[in-house]
Formats: sequence, structure tokens, C-alpha cells
Amino acid sequence: MGLVGTYEQHTDDVHLAETGTATAPRAIDRFIPQWKWKASFVVYLLLAFSYLLILILFGIVLSRGSNLPAEVSKIQKQLQETKDIFSCGSRSRGWEYFDGRCYYFGNQKVSWGTAKAHCEEQSSKLVVIHEEAKQNFIQSQTRDERYWIGLSDTDVEGEWKWIDGTDYRTNFKKWRRGEPNNHEKGEDCVQVHTAGEWNDVPCNYPSFYVCEKPLPS
Repeated sequence: MGLVGTYEQHTDDVHLAETGTATAPRAIDRFIPQWKWKASFVVYLLLAFSYLLILILFGIVLSRGSNLPAEVSKIQKQLQETKDIFSCGSRSRGWEYFDGRCYYFGNQKVSWGTAKAHCEEQSSKLVVIHEEAKQNFIQSQTRDERYWIGLSDTDVEGEWKWIDGTDYRTNFKKWRRGEPNNHEKGEDCVQVHTAGEWNDVPCNYPSFYVCEKPLPS
């Protein structure tokens, strides 16, 4: 390689001495500086692109961080709206809301004792009707069908007791005319019937039922 370089340099010197002009540069000699410039440009371009990408990603992270409180508020609002729609709980869609409490109208005809057990299984009790507003609500939902309520005199005949201990004597009543009559000496449980009025019947009589429970906390 050293001899070739010396020869090429000698040839160039002879050409300059004889003609007074320099030998034209070779094509590769012109290409090398141009290639080096393009390579440097590509490197700088990639670095600039990487820097820009980092800035964009950083901005996205900051943006999401600043929007976090707003997103939390949005989720809380959606939860509240869900609670308003399903006041008795999103998993209690079979329950009806009225005046701060929840009511379930059982669609199977069972005895009074079985109805009581079904309500207790759902952390509730047979409905207690102690005011006219609740009576009207129950009447509107039962529509002249027979539904058990939480009133009976199974302990002592004629001593009616609400299932939750509410005083029977001093509170609202809605008996049908001539009721309770303890027909055939075996009517110890109460159901609402025509026009929502109360009627005493045997406790083993198959009937629908109404459960009641407070709003979920």
C-alpha cells in the first residue's frame, strides 16, 4: 500500500511539473466528505427526534397526573348516580324504594312461616304497616293479590303483634269489614287482599309476601 501511494503522489507531481495543472480529483475523494456530512446529519436528526419523543411522553404523564383528581370526581359522581338509580343497591334490583326503605314483593306463594324465613334470608323482615302512606304504597304494588305482612296472633288469640315489636293497639289499621274474625278458629296470620285491606287467614295458606329493610349504608 505504501508503494502505491508513493507512486500515485509521484505521478501527480510529474503531471503538475509537465503541464502546470493538477490532476483532477478522483470520484471517491469527492464522495467521502459528502457521505460523512450525511451520516452526521442522520445522527443529529435521530437525536432530535428522540428528544422530542421524550418531551411528548413527559407531557402526557404530567397531563394524566393533573387530570387524576377530575377523573376521581367523575367516578364518584357515577357511583352516586348509580346509587340514586338503584337506591336499594345495584345488586338489589328486585327491591322497590319508598320513603327511605326498601321493599321486596315475593313472586312465590308460600306459607307465612316460609315467607318470614325468606325475608330473613335477605336481611329483611315481613313488612310492618304503621301508617297510611305505607299502606297506600303496598296497596298500589299488590293490586288486589294476597300478600303476607308481618302481623299475627300466633302466641295468644286476639293479641295481634307486629313482627318488629311495633305497638299494634295505637298504630294504623286497615282491616276489611268484619275482620279479623278467626274463621273456623284457625286464622292467626294476616295478609293484604282486595283494595289492600287486611284479612286474617290460616298461616299455612299459600300467598305472596312483602319483605322490608332499611336502605343499605
